[in-house]
Amino acid sequence: MWLSWLAVLGGFGLLVWSAERFVHGAAGLARNLGVSSLVIGMTIMGFGTSAPEMLVSGMAAGSGNPGLGVGNALGSNIANIALVLGTTALIMPLTVDSRIVRREFPMLFVVTLLAAGLLLDGELGVLDGTVLMSATALMVAWMIWMSRQPQKPDHVAPGADPLEAEFEHEIPTGMSTGQAVLWVVLGLVVLVLSSKLLVWGAVGIASDMGVSDLVIGLTIIAVGTSLPELAASVISALKGEDDMAVGNVIGSNMFNLLAVLGLPGLIAPSVLEPAVMQRDFPVVIALTLLLFLMAYGFRGHGRINRFEGGILLACFAGYMSWLGLTSLG
Repeated sequence: MWLSWLAVLGGFGLLVWSAERFVHGAAGLARNLGVSSLVIGMTIMGFGTSAPEMLVSGMAAGSGNPGLGVGNALGSNIANIALVLGTTALIMPLTVDSRIVRREFPMLFVVTLLAAGLLLDGELGVLDGTVLMSATALMVAWMIWMSRQPQKPDHVAPGADPLEAEFEHEIPTGMSTGQAVLWVVLGLVVLVLSSKLLVWGAVGIASDMGVSDLVIGLTIIAVGTSLPELAASVISALKGEDDMAVGNVIGSNMFNLLAVLGLPGLIAPSVLEPAVMQRDFPVVIALTLLLFLMAYGFRGHGRINRFEGGILLACFAGYMSWLGLTSLG
């Protein structure tokens, strides 16, 4: 069993490094091609935060373990809201000023309800995967369109949208096109190899512990693939880039429910464990609603304070305990 754990730890380390290098190179390449900071941030950087989940989900499905991919998608959404934003807000309260982030909340609800509706029959099939992947393309197109619209000031956040300035600060400068292409290719290759290593180790752990692939995906894999988001959100908050911290989680969760969940349907159609719709998806919906109530800002700026961060962390601890009791009990 120690070899499986070693594979998981090594896979996580390489996955985090390669995802960061891939996004770094892609963002630098896009800047050299004249793409705006807002488009880069909302598409390339948004996609990049879910790249580890996508590769792991695809590899798991290709290895005959689609439950691992499903658990990874749902568990990552739970961890992103409850663990990542909860921890970040506890360290540094978050204020949401961006009109763009506020506009993403309704889209996140639409995506969540779409995914839930497709899975209500207890199956994740080719048609479901096709719909989810098609919706991914539509969401990216919507993000590009929205980022190109003139940002009109409002009573909440007058002036230019603060998210654009935060993206501008994070996108690499001074990188040659050759260097950017090298990082993209190298990052992608290591992403694929580390995902395969991680899935192999996770399947071994599930077999040794006598639990399902779904549970491993919801716990070890989901938390591990959410660690880059945790680090990025904490760093963004400490820099005063609160909108990026919240926006990255919203964008990542939309990609998880569409692309990450859609891949197992296309690669390895399967019947879902009943717990997916009875236990896990209701938690995703509840936490998404809770995030909306905390961060949207109905009468002004949205804000997640330390008390609310503590509530989110308590929800994560409660869910993990519930998961342990129902899967091992």
